[in-house]
Amino acid sequence: MESALLVHRLHFAFTVTYHYLFPQLTMGLALLIVWLKTMALWKKDERYNSAARFWAKIFGINFVMGVITGIPMEFQFGTNWSHFSRFAGGVIGQTLAMEGLFAFFLESTFLGLFLYGEKRLSPKLHWFAAFMVFAGSWLSGYFIVATDAWMQHPVGYEKLANGTVMVNSFWHLVLNPWALWQYAHNMSGAVITGSFVMTAIGAYYLLSKKHVDQAQIFIRTGIAAGLVFSFLQLFPTGDGQGRMIAHEQPVTLAAMEALYNTQPGAPLLIMGQPNSHSGTIDNPLAVPKMLSFLTYKRWNAEVKGLNAFPKEDWPDNIPLLYYSYHIMVGLGTIFITVMLVSAFLLWRKKLFDARWMLWILMLSAPFPYIANIAGWMTAELGRQPWLVYGLMRTAEGYSKMVSAGNGWFTLLGFMGMYTVLSILFLFLVYREIEHGPVSVPVPEKFTKEAAVAAAH
Repeated sequence: MESALLVHRLHFAFTVTYHYLFPQLTMGLALLIVWLKTMALWKKDERYNSAARFWAKIFGINFVMGVITGIPMEFQFGTNWSHFSRFAGGVIGQTLAMEGLFAFFLESTFLGLFLYGEKRLSPKLHWFAAFMVFAGSWLSGYFIVATDAWMQHPVGYEKLANGTVMVNSFWHLVLNPWALWQYAHNMSGAVITGSFVMTAIGAYYLLSKKHVDQAQIFIRTGIAAGLVFSFLQLFPTGDGQGRMIAHEQPVTLAAMEALYNTQPGAPLLIMGQPNSHSGTIDNPLAVPKMLSFLTYKRWNAEVKGLNAFPKEDWPDNIPLLYYSYHIMVGLGTIFITVMLVSAFLLWRKKLFDARWMLWILMLSAPFPYIANIAGWMTAELGRQPWLVYGLMRTAEGYSKMVSAGNGWFTLLGFMGMYTVLSILFLFLVYREIEHGPVSVPVPEKFTKEAAVAAAH
């Protein structure tokens, strides 16, 4: 039975990880496309419309891939996690249904208008279509995060006589304080992905000396958004989420930091390797008392270690949780550094000629994906051994009648299908990048402004 549970966990981990490669870009691009359309209206500069049109195509490809890979996860609740669905369906069914009926349809309807209605709609109505795509994608993200937040911090429910749970307060469910911090942290991560991808394509075009006008727009937009949201990812969203974990899931915090023993003035580990056998950290590099200060705002505050909790309540893979968390934090620090240096060079009007920095921006595109996936791994590994924290253990929620062999068969099938989908996705995106945005003449007022600036 344990092997079947492991296979079901691997199965869902694979499908949800692959799926989230796509929504994080669409949610991030949705905001940036609205900004491009806003600038086009404000400046009456067709280059911004051309840039928005180009990114709308990338958005559309990602959106389709997100839909294709998202639908199987809904069915997996019934096929692989039927006991969990029976127990919690009266709660999570609410938010999942709202995501599908409201947010998804809102996003997909206006996406059609945005992609194919530019010639039929006025500029303001086309901007409105872009805004509604953004609103739908971010609302969709909220309902999904609210679902996961209930599993992390169940509120607004009551137990029934048959052992299942149902909603007794809709507003407690959708305004779960865990959901508010988790959503803010998640969406800032999505905008970072969109910003880095947009900046990377702009850097590629500048290095290739192609589509220079739009490439500069991509880079300016991406750096501005990337700088703001990289800082927001650290504070207040990351700080707020961390304090929520410390208050509601202290054993998770201890595992994330591999803090085996309770101590006042707990240090913050920069690097090191957790040794679960000895309950120590090998080769530690730590900042003294910093974990206590970040968690409780007091340098000598006591932080509970794993030894303060029953071992059966410890997350079941502490090393993986520890490394996921530190990869996320480490990459987030790198993002701030990259964006600060890029913004400084942009301010000094040296970025577009600094090929070394353009190469860094171009090659940085994959890393926000890694950071976002590591963040979700931290959240889900940290909740273990609970499927619904404090209410249902993971070992109780899977489909007992589905054998490990059946799980492996479908998992390998998904891997094969997703390999084909990956090839198709990369081909379609590559084709759009090679085609590039449509070149448009630079408005006369901007050429005059550039000439005046050059003269001074």
